[in-house]
Amino acid sequence: MLSKKTKYGLKALSYLASQDNRLPVQIAEIAKHENISQKFLESILLTLRKSGLLGSKKGKGGGYYLIKDPEDILMTDVMRILEGPIALVPCVSLNFYEQCEDCPDEATCAVHKLMLQVRDSALTVYRNNTLADIIK
Repeated sequence: MLSKKTKYGLKALSYLASQDNRLPVQIAEIAKHENISQKFLESILLTLRKSGLLGSKKGKGGGYYLIKDPEDILMTDVMRILEGPIALVPCVSLNFYEQCEDCPDEATCAVHKLMLQVRDSALTVYRNNTLADIIK
């Protein structure tokens, strides 16, 4: 299940991407428009800023803004930043691989085979969508 952190992060990014300009948007405006707790949103936007997707400006006229064009922000990157590994089990993760403690042989494990398919399907969707695609 998608975490609220990721859901709200996607909503905030979509809101920022839908702005006609690249001017900073205050957290309060995003929170109100997207019906997100301002305190929770602050944490999410900070994570996105630290990852290099957002910039921020302090003071009058300050807020958060996209650093990259929406067409250049892949959903694989957003999902990994906010949600963590895309794979549901560590033994099929591309970036966070770990062998499962309870599995003696990945080659014959039915769960491993199924989760490879799930991971590959999710990656196909995420790789083929950018922030620009989801705001259309």
